Amino acid sequence: MTSESEQRPDTESLPGHTRLPRRLGLLSAIAVLVGSTIGTGIFRTPAGIATKVPVESLYLLLWGLGGFFSLCGALTLAELAAALPQTGGIFVYLREGWGRLAAFLFGWGELVVIRASALGAISTVFAEYFLRLFRIDNPQLIHYVAAGAILLVAVFNIVGVRLGALVQNLTTGAKYCALVLLVLAAFALGARNPSPVVAPPAAGPPATSFASFGLAFISLLWVYDGWADVTFVSGEVQRPERFLPRTLIGGTLAVIVIYLLANFAYLHLLDINQIVHSKLVAADVAYRIIGDTGVNLISMAVMISAFGTLNGSMMTGPRIFFAMADDGLFFKQVAAVHPRFKTPYLAISLAATLAIIFVMVRSFEQLSDTFVLGIWPFYALGVAAVYRLRRTRPDLPRSYKTLGYPVTPALFILAVLVLVGNALVGDVRYYLAKFAGGPNPHEWSGALMVAAIILAGIPAYYLWTRNRRQ
Repeated sequence: MTSESEQRPDTESLPGHTRLPRRLGLLSAIAVLVGSTIGTGIFRTPAGIATKVPVESLYLLLWGLGGFFSLCGALTLAELAAALPQTGGIFVYLREGWGRLAAFLFGWGELVVIRASALGAISTVFAEYFLRLFRIDNPQLIHYVAAGAILLVAVFNIVGVRLGALVQNLTTGAKYCALVLLVLAAFALGARNPSPVVAPPAAGPPATSFASFGLAFISLLWVYDGWADVTFVSGEVQRPERFLPRTLIGGTLAVIVIYLLANFAYLHLLDINQIVHSKLVAADVAYRIIGDTGVNLISMAVMISAFGTLNGSMMTGPRIFFAMADDGLFFKQVAAVHPRFKTPYLAISLAATLAIIFVMVRSFEQLSDTFVLGIWPFYALGVAAVYRLRRTRPDLPRSYKTLGYPVTPALFILAVLVLVGNALVGDVRYYLAKFAGGPNPHEWSGALMVAAIILAGIPAYYLWTRNRRQ
């Protein structure tokens, strides 16, 4: 039986490792995962999900399924994270499992649409509630406040990973406690004020279809996304063979529990029809409990939550650009490390610049849907790498092995295939109906556009590799 030191991979020899020191402990790593996941979605998205699935039982089932499939992904990536604890996370798993083209496409997607969309969507909600808190009604100002927030967290993360981790720890604790207090108050105090939601009576019995269920699932995955972000900073986590599996599994479970409890609290004080017409369901629930004071407190919680998630995304996402450049698949200068702060400052600056451009021209819905449809297929491909690496690299040190293998990763992959397939089919039907001049029976998700942008990375990869050889 091999000792722990013999199982531990030689992380000092990994690309980029010696230039990005391991400074994140277990609690900081968990804060990165929880803080990157619990952002704005749990406060804003329930109305959109309930609109597509206006049946209480199906609504709760959807939240449960989202948590279950996210946990399947986390259980699988925990094995890969412990075995390959390198900066870039999923980028590394794709490269080792499926080759440089797959890794390049992920980096390409992150560069052109995914990361900028994520940062833009999160900062937009932060700006909305920042202005709301100060009673400023100026829609145009939202873009500038969002851009300023992006710039601020970029500075935090350039100055040092410890400062970024401190911000993450504080904001994660604040947002998690706010949700716990809201849940406890909903059940302990109950409704003391009338519902502020004016909901017209339903036109008929609630109904939903498989297509609308699938579109609601896209919105739900925006809420659950973030559990994989901690893998992007794997090269900076201490004792990664132990801490990364604990972070991925424990952090994901913590998110699932609070999400389910929050939705039970919402439905305890509002019915499903009221949730459909509630733009800020958490604030409306808080109003029912303690009135206007609750609305102000929740607005502050949303603002803090969004800022923490923005900081977490800025801490993790640019590491993909760093790993891509460090591997020779992007401009080498992007892999530069600040001589004083020991952070990938050019990669962070690039991510912030692209996000500011996106947030100035796109809406929250456009940004969030683009992000989900862009990144989740790569999550599935990264999870699938566990099968290939078990076969091609059986000697790879594995301090943790996927619970429920091979069923667990298969369930996650199947869920993503159904999700993306439903979105693509819906877009095809949308365009066919539009071309024929008839009514559109389905919503447009943008899946075809995102797929085209990412597939455009294939010729870009061959042009890049040819130029480098020359």
